[in-house]
Amino acid sequence: MKHFSATIITLLIFNTIYTQNITQNFVNDTLNNHSVHPEKTLPILLNSRGTTELSRIPRFDASIKTKYEYALKTKMSRFSVRNSRMGISGYIADPLKYRIQVELSSEGKFEVLDLNGTINIFKGFNVTLGQTGLPIFNSYIITPSQMLFANRAFIGKYFTGTRDIGVLASYKSRLKSIPIEIELGVFNGTTINNPEWTNRPSYAGRVQFGSMTGLRATAKFYKNTHINSDDLLFLGADIRYSSRNYKIEAEFMNRHNVITETNRSALYVQGAYTFTPFNGKIVRSLTPAVRWDAIGENLRINSIDASRFTFGFALGLSGNPNGSLVRFDYEHYLVERPIAEFNKYDEMDSDKFTVELLVIF
Repeated sequence: MKHFSATIITLLIFNTIYTQNITQNFVNDTLNNHSVHPEKTLPILLNSRGTTELSRIPRFDASIKTKYEYALKTKMSRFSVRNSRMGISGYIADPLKYRIQVELSSEGKFEVLDLNGTINIFKGFNVTLGQTGLPIFNSYIITPSQMLFANRAFIGKYFTGTRDIGVLASYKSRLKSIPIEIELGVFNGTTINNPEWTNRPSYAGRVQFGSMTGLRATAKFYKNTHINSDDLLFLGADIRYSSRNYKIEAEFMNRHNVITETNRSALYVQGAYTFTPFNGKIVRSLTPAVRWDAIGENLRINSIDASRFTFGFALGLSGNPNGSLVRFDYEHYLVERPIAEFNKYDEMDSDKFTVELLVIF
């Protein structure tokens, strides 16, 4: 594993240097040859499918989340590097692209997250094979670099894994003026890095109306079956509205265990407003955010087991409001009946103060 980690890091460093050199050489050649009429370079850059030759150069991305937490109930604190992700994506040919992403430290463990290739069959229709994200979670709930808060919502943390190995088909089109995307996948059902043999594969699907700007709504399902074990059916829906400076999001998900006839349900409502431009030497934007989320077992019989209010305030450190930042969060728990995961350690359901540094590059 150490050798594999070193290999990945070496490749990432090489990719960064290679990309910078190739891009700079291309820019220099363009300026030297087309300094008077730079628009003449466009036919050279654009191919028949509308992608550019520069898109063949691998794209590097990375994020680091490091934070300090203080638990009011136990008077305990800790420093941690919660996430340190690195990835490469790009095109091999016009219809074929790839994605590789690793987690260098997830609570001290190395994980391979994404290992897949995507083939564009025809306009709007793609097929992805390999290890990829399940089409039931929103990226802004489970992806560290996109989350509004230091900790994930209950839906993204206490339901199931976020990735699996399989095949995922997606089709994008428009219903009159409304963008629509349909996704359907077949997976092993054993989460990441675990290609077990099975005669009961898992299925997942999602339909999405709208885009990330403006109004967007989705409905999704996930049938996760296991031999001689739990048989789980997930059903969920979410809605959000986003503009240039603010967004509000809400989601509900239920996990039904067919074997035990039990349910786990969770929901959240969250929103944020970003103040820009903020022309400070260090701070470039201010983003206050608030979230209420709740979780419960068999809500038809019992009331909500636990809920939480999270108040956050982020100081943007780059020109992009969704880029690197320093975040301050306060979590207030209201626990009627602790769920099983809260028993991991006393601080799990304690009120907390968190200071987090998120670096995106």
